[in-house]
Amino acid sequence: MKAKLTIGRLVERLRDVLALEVITGTRGLEREIGSPNVSSPGLVLAGYVERFPAHRLQVFGETEISYLASLQEAARREILKTYFSFPIPAVFVTKSQKPPEEMAELATAAGVPIVGSRLKTNEFYSRIKPWLEEEFAPTTTLHGSLADIFGVGLLFVGRSGIGKSECVLDLVERGHRLVADDVVIATRRGTEVLLGRGHELQRHYMEIRGVGLVDVPSVFGIRAVRQQKRIEVIVELVDWDPELMVDRTGLDREGTTILDVTLPKITVPLNPGKNITVIAEVIAMNHLLKYSGVDAAERFNERLLKTMRAASEVRRYLQEDYE
Repeated sequence: MKAKLTIGRLVERLRDVLALEVITGTRGLEREIGSPNVSSPGLVLAGYVERFPAHRLQVFGETEISYLASLQEAARREILKTYFSFPIPAVFVTKSQKPPEEMAELATAAGVPIVGSRLKTNEFYSRIKPWLEEEFAPTTTLHGSLADIFGVGLLFVGRSGIGKSECVLDLVERGHRLVADDVVIATRRGTEVLLGRGHELQRHYMEIRGVGLVDVPSVFGIRAVRQQKRIEVIVELVDWDPELMVDRTGLDREGTTILDVTLPKITVPLNPGKNITVIAEVIAMNHLLKYSGVDAAERFNERLLKTMRAASEVRRYLQEDYE
């Protein structure tokens, strides 16, 4: 479970990236950040507070600071008093601008930290937003092995000891790349992208039963691994069972949902002599073909239906020919 993200933790981790400096006298670095969104105060400074997203981090750029400077002291104090009456996590002031004295005073009274940045406002937004999105992205841990095969992320799952790691090791030996073995940390980006990576402590190590731990980049070279990869297909390895119903044409597509992202799942029953690595490569290439608009199962089905319709027309013609 991730530790709560506080203003102090954000400042500590992004001090250099965002060129941050806490304004002297303000307090509240222990305040928790509850949203990945960042926004400017907008119309709140003009008195309209109905749709003010106070739970977001607030950014004061040159426009906001110059607007406050243009007001009379009494009006500025009244506006800022209303502004800091909301539960704001923190205020960031960009371009090394000095906030008005009333702003620092009222922020301190409300326990809201003011953090300065030397960056321009647009650059500040472009740097902090991706970091916050990653920090707040839904995450889960999966048991499996993730490999990059022809640019397609295949996640191998199945019972312990069925041969997931051995399959991926064989794929690495054939020139493909390992992303994570045994423990895969999956993170959702947006609504339909699922990224997988390994745990920091065991990244790029594989456990092969009977051999032990294998340091993949040391054995196969740095090109045999990558840090993260989008998970695109789930390959479930199962024990061979003659009674098991599996898709033999590719028309009855199976899927699975991880973090609200639906992914295609292919079940591969294992029996002695089956070359699972070649099958994995075909799965990856078939997925690439589908992305380019070529679906072998659909093409075959259309060809079969066309042939059946043609044969039916011939039979009907012969049945109706009485001459």
